[in-house]
Amino acid sequence: MKIVGIIPARYASTRFPAKPLADIAGQTMIEWVYSQAKKSTQLDRVIVATDNQKIYDHVKNKGGEVCMTSEYHVSGTDRCAEALTLSNVQFDYAINIQGDEPFIDPRQIDLLASLLDGKAELATLIKKITDPDALHNSNIVKVIRNAKNEAIYFSRSPLPHLRNIPKEDWFDNHAYYKHIGMYGYRSDILSKITQLTPSSLELAESLEQLRWIENGFTIKVAETDIESMGIDTPEDLERAIKLRVKT
Repeated sequence: MKIVGIIPARYASTRFPAKPLADIAGQTMIEWVYSQAKKSTQLDRVIVATDNQKIYDHVKNKGGEVCMTSEYHVSGTDRCAEALTLSNVQFDYAINIQGDEPFIDPRQIDLLASLLDGKAELATLIKKITDPDALHNSNIVKVIRNAKNEAIYFSRSPLPHLRNIPKEDWFDNHAYYKHIGMYGYRSDILSKITQLTPSSLELAESLEQLRWIENGFTIKVAETDIESMGIDTPEDLERAIKLRVKT
């Protein structure tokens, strides 16, 4: 399989403007993500997809591959679709690598790539929740899968609901999984899902992957035991800097 890694890097952010250019121990966030992605053994190319000239010039100056995409995309998936078209190369799959996870482990990218066998339409990663506080945190997306390791549903609420068991005891009575927001798309499927209109479940949960499930697409999942760290706010950045200094 020929696989391209695409890193969406949007400049505008309500909670953290210019986030991709934020400094972490002497390198920008987008530099960290790009260098980690390049360590993957399964990617044929890595491309940053941005909507901003400053980010574009920065990646170029650092020797990275970058393309300019529309400023009107509402999701990273849409930006990946345009970047895939602009690459002018036929790839079997594209992997959407989050541009705000500076310490993404290349082994996670390789694990996701292992699911992309030509038959898989879409794929993503999950991780067992080990912190009880995460279970009822609506910012942490929960996921359930079937016996074929396909996602059944994603939710900001705990899944499943444990009937007749107090909520404070749920964590000790069932294994819960959170979503690791990295996607693999088969190229033809990526083109199709970006043409779909937002679905009722997607709008209810604010989760684009529910649109795909509602329209009959299959999302394969693999379980990782590696923790990830997304940067959504300046406070998150401070924690990331402290972590990097320690390591």
